[in-house]
Amino acid sequence: AFFVSRWIAVKLGGIYTVIQTKAKITVDEWGENLFMMGPYYEHNINTQVEKCEPSNPAIKKAMGALTENGCPVYFGRWLIEGSPYVILFDTKAAAWNVDRWKGDLWDTCGIGLPFHDIEANDSLIFGSMVAWFFKELTDQLGDSPNVLAHFHEWQAGAGLILCRSRKIPIASIFTTHATLLGRYLCAGNVDFYNNLDKFNIDQEAGERQIYHRYCLERAAAHCAHVFTTVSQITAVEATHMLHRKPDVVTPNGLNIRKFSAMHEFQNLHSTNKGRIQEFIRGHFYGHLDFNLQKTLFFFIAGRYEFSNKGADIFLESLSRLNYLLRVHKSDVTVVVFFIMPAKTNNYNIETLKGQAVRKQLWDTAHTVKEKFGTRLYEALLKGDLPDMNTILDRDDFTIMKRAIYATQRHSLPPVTTHNMLDDASDPILANIRRIGLFNARVDRVKVLFHPEFLSSASPLLPMDYEEFVRGCHLGVFPSYYEPWGYTPGECTVMGIPSVTTNLSGFGCFMEEHVSDPTAYGIYIVDRRFRSAEESCNQLTQFMFGFCQQSRRQRIIQRNRTERLSDLLDWRYLGRFYMHARSLALSRAFPEKFWMEPLAPPQGFRYPRPGSVPPSPSASVHSTPHHSDEEDGDEEELYDEDEEAKRDRQNIKAPFSLGPTPESNNKRSTDAI
Repeated sequence: AFFVSRWIAVKLGGIYTVIQTKAKITVDEWGENLFMMGPYYEHNINTQVEKCEPSNPAIKKAMGALTENGCPVYFGRWLIEGSPYVILFDTKAAAWNVDRWKGDLWDTCGIGLPFHDIEANDSLIFGSMVAWFFKELTDQLGDSPNVLAHFHEWQAGAGLILCRSRKIPIASIFTTHATLLGRYLCAGNVDFYNNLDKFNIDQEAGERQIYHRYCLERAAAHCAHVFTTVSQITAVEATHMLHRKPDVVTPNGLNIRKFSAMHEFQNLHSTNKGRIQEFIRGHFYGHLDFNLQKTLFFFIAGRYEFSNKGADIFLESLSRLNYLLRVHKSDVTVVVFFIMPAKTNNYNIETLKGQAVRKQLWDTAHTVKEKFGTRLYEALLKGDLPDMNTILDRDDFTIMKRAIYATQRHSLPPVTTHNMLDDASDPILANIRRIGLFNARVDRVKVLFHPEFLSSASPLLPMDYEEFVRGCHLGVFPSYYEPWGYTPGECTVMGIPSVTTNLSGFGCFMEEHVSDPTAYGIYIVDRRFRSAEESCNQLTQFMFGFCQQSRRQRIIQRNRTERLSDLLDWRYLGRFYMHARSLALSRAFPEKFWMEPLAPPQGFRYPRPGSVPPSPSASVHSTPHHSDEEDGDEEELYDEDEEAKRDRQNIKAPFSLGPTPESNNKRSTDAI
């Protein structure tokens, strides 16, 4: 089997995560017969790939045929879990063929590529080399073993189109993780999902100057033996945009073992929350008049697509949440992080100063504490009770007063941690100005825009992304366009509740498989059948209800959220890909592989937890102030071990794949 994608050993985006996390279970299935194919980028290869010689003679000869003709091909092992083989094509060295290959593509299917679209030209070079490789390989192999090739996204589509047009005997799968035109249209603030059947697709693609890319994507979808996509919502989109209904929906999973913390995930939450609190102490110095023990950390993270990722509706909802918390005189404070990369030129001086002040205060307190401890110890040794009025001298008070004066500031804590290059027109900052959330003392919602991905080497917030997520209380991802959505999935496997929407693949998947997602910490905002105003109000109520929960209620909810991680494990979701591969082999080689029609994988469904009240409104308190007796009542209803046992039973046999292709030989010898 061959996986063809431009994201092989290129650490960028969600498709890289799909391929990289799925490698282990795919290697377990195919063994030495699995090969991943991508373009060669020297700066990535030096750190991620161990070069070696192929042991399969047919592959070695096919690679040699390209290399001898001035198109170098490299072979090695990708240094990830599973260590799959990789075949990497040097597209830059082969670029001298681009004009001839453009002519071949035009003669084959009438698709022309403009010279200024570098990404499309690189995709054609890559696809032409892949098709050439498969021609050489199948000539070497003959009728056995058969070849299965899985192409990801339009950038690999040219290879699939050329393979089919040249009648190269391979079974092919094409997966689109998001349609090209769908992403462009949603970024333009159109009512996309309610007008899917009304768009003039060719005209829309032409106006956005992506018609040639759209043609590659649509041709690849129609040429493949099996067409798949990652979610039901994207399947609806692909049916209208590409005019082919996907044969199989292949949800994205995660390698759960990577995120698994056994039963320590609650402790990890507490530890990492403490690290975030330290950052907050520095950032809000001089304005730290709120109780950090009653402060909740919300966050949104991902590519900076303001509307597609739902940052617009999130900011408006935060303004309304701030109003509700103030009106109810809540003692809860919400600090919200926006982790989205934008153009900056350096750290904000005021932010750096905050961390320096915090460290200075800590050092001062530590110095005074040491003196206090020494004098107390000496007094007790003499058998005297120390005089608390004299145990600290004037110098000690002077040091402490100086430290207190250093915490005074005449400006509000900044809303961004960096100096923005485009401050005036930045969408997040423009909307923060509009709603007036400037981290004032009276505001119960504080906002922090961190326009860089997190790093443990940062002088401000030295945490990597996983540590940061574990320390937060709620991830908020109210996306309008999200074909799958790895961010809420990563929250789930780390036991952190999250907000998603019914326009994201993840949200649709959870609605399908969990009877009461909210009880399990998955809040699903309806952005498909409600207006923007109604969706905004719903998101506000979700966040307000979360703020009303007691600490015990949040712990119970995190336990439930973490148990859903089994739903996202590739050991289960990988079976959808197995089904797609079986279907492709049966269609490409019907004389050797047979599969009963209409046998798609079946899912399963988590029931409502037994301790959750039947009415959603009863699951939270009607006011922020509630008695300890209410918590005690819930404690009698909740049995963690019993709930966990019942949930484990629900996931024992999650999928029924139906018949698989029948063949006289094992897959490992009959297909690669």
